[in-house]
Amino acid sequence: MKRSFGIRAGGVLAAVLLNATMLTPASAQHGQEMGPINVVDPWLKAWQDATPENPPTPPTPGVDYGMDPETGAFRHPVSTPLTTSAPSFPGQLDHWDQKSYAKNVDVVAFYPAVTSPWHAWASVVDFEGKRYLYTHDRDYLRIMDVTDPRAAKIVWSQGGVWSAEGSSEDFDASAVTDYFGGVTIAWSETLQRNVLVASYEIGRFGLMEDKRRQPDKVEAQRHYNSLKGFKVYVMNGPTPDQWELIATRTTDYRHPDAPIGEQQGSGALDGVTWWGGKYMLLSSAPDDSYGLTEYPDYLYSPGYQVWDMADPADPKFVSQITVPGQVLGDPESEAAYRANPRAGNRTSWMGSRTPIVLSKPVEDGGRIGFGGMGGLGFYSFDLGDPANPKTLGHISVPPSFAGTEFDNVDVSQYDRTGFVFSNGYPMNENCYEPYKDIFSIDARDPANPRIAARFPRPTPPPGAEFTDFCQRRGSFGPKRSGGLGQPEYGRQGIVTYAFYNAGIQLFDVSNPEQPTIAGYFVPRFANETETPEYTFGNSTFAVFTEYDRNIIWAFSVNGVYALSSPLLGEPSFAPPEKPWPERR
Repeated sequence: MKRSFGIRAGGVLAAVLLNATMLTPASAQHGQEMGPINVVDPWLKAWQDATPENPPTPPTPGVDYGMDPETGAFRHPVSTPLTTSAPSFPGQLDHWDQKSYAKNVDVVAFYPAVTSPWHAWASVVDFEGKRYLYTHDRDYLRIMDVTDPRAAKIVWSQGGVWSAEGSSEDFDASAVTDYFGGVTIAWSETLQRNVLVASYEIGRFGLMEDKRRQPDKVEAQRHYNSLKGFKVYVMNGPTPDQWELIATRTTDYRHPDAPIGEQQGSGALDGVTWWGGKYMLLSSAPDDSYGLTEYPDYLYSPGYQVWDMADPADPKFVSQITVPGQVLGDPESEAAYRANPRAGNRTSWMGSRTPIVLSKPVEDGGRIGFGGMGGLGFYSFDLGDPANPKTLGHISVPPSFAGTEFDNVDVSQYDRTGFVFSNGYPMNENCYEPYKDIFSIDARDPANPRIAARFPRPTPPPGAEFTDFCQRRGSFGPKRSGGLGQPEYGRQGIVTYAFYNAGIQLFDVSNPEQPTIAGYFVPRFANETETPEYTFGNSTFAVFTEYDRNIIWAFSVNGVYALSSPLLGEPSFAPPEKPWPERR
């Protein structure tokens, strides 16, 4: 029997046996039947002593939440624990819908078995007149030549390829010593090359289930066997054999020379915010005192860091950004944390998952940045003096757990409107958690941001056999909108989100105070000839748009779709007129 490991990515948490025959029982997840609470780690003990004990009571399907028989709408639970085995509810489909639905979206091509069923970071880079699409997570990297999106081909494949039997390669998260998380690629004027910054962080999946009951796992994370930080590569060509490592840094800035195994903190989460110039921003908990977080299998509350990248071969730490409610041993921070209604729920993610985002580089006049801090809320920052960044404004909302809160931040419309968008995303399947809104935030006065609107909740298209997407099974809710690495950064008036079992949703945000749904593509679910059934619920978990060619890439469990939409304009199947990343 092959070894088992836990995976959580996007809107699904699954404990997976790689022989594709079994799932870890729900009773064995997150502290159930794992033995008594046994906190040994001093920082974890300080967190437990500083917080109340107030976990959510699991609600009853059909009683505390479920379908309204009169309206055909779904009523979400008020709160739920994080779980691998969300219950079904009365009125849910008993099969995986094999129909696809579209409005104002056309399928250009479909490429099976490109990513894993769990997650994908995506980027595009142009080399010598060809465009390459990079898709990766910690256990795989696939590079596709997408110069003609109708006839793309894989030119580099590393790591497991998924089929009906599961992954072609075993992956033991605790044994991996050199894998990267999100990457950001930018053109360096200094080096006259494309430069790739790869984030290296504590593995979030497959290492631990309940930090209060697994002291050995906690100790292993404190002495993690991989870099906590980032690496910088010069890209002399499109594939890794043509890349040159020019710098390695730990985000444990107080101990910059600490070797692997002695570096503190989380490392750098997801990708970084960097356009190839002087200043780079990333998400990180710099040391183990950043431990005020409820998440059951994660030890850190990441803040933000600013780095000087004027010489990409010699990155220099500039400053750490921390908000109230993150740091153990700081009485004011602990008091702010206890005042948060999430304190003690043993469920909520607290802190950042992605870096501060701006609409333009700091060195080009970008000053106002925005960050989602999970259950700590939404923040605006003044980065005019990167060595002394200032917190400007803050928004908090009622708790919405399980799932993440204030994760993705989209600034594509900010320069035009003064509005930004932010959302969390579901982590439990079967709508076993509160719905995750996309908030339209009026940040014209960044010291006083306010929620101006909520994006409309997608509803089933005509011809569907369900009246609410929660009935379709799997996860339902927004994920992310593609990020700053998309060519041309976005399109005014339109924003595109991955929405799990609701596919890809295109929103008209020409008036950000009244967003509307303008188009969608909802693919069929995978079937058992493609991937194991335990993967199906993750559905469509990422999107990346080439706004310079009007091509949308939608990442689903069983493959990658190339899409076009008249909402963006006529698609181009020729090489782009200007190379990406852009030359600055």
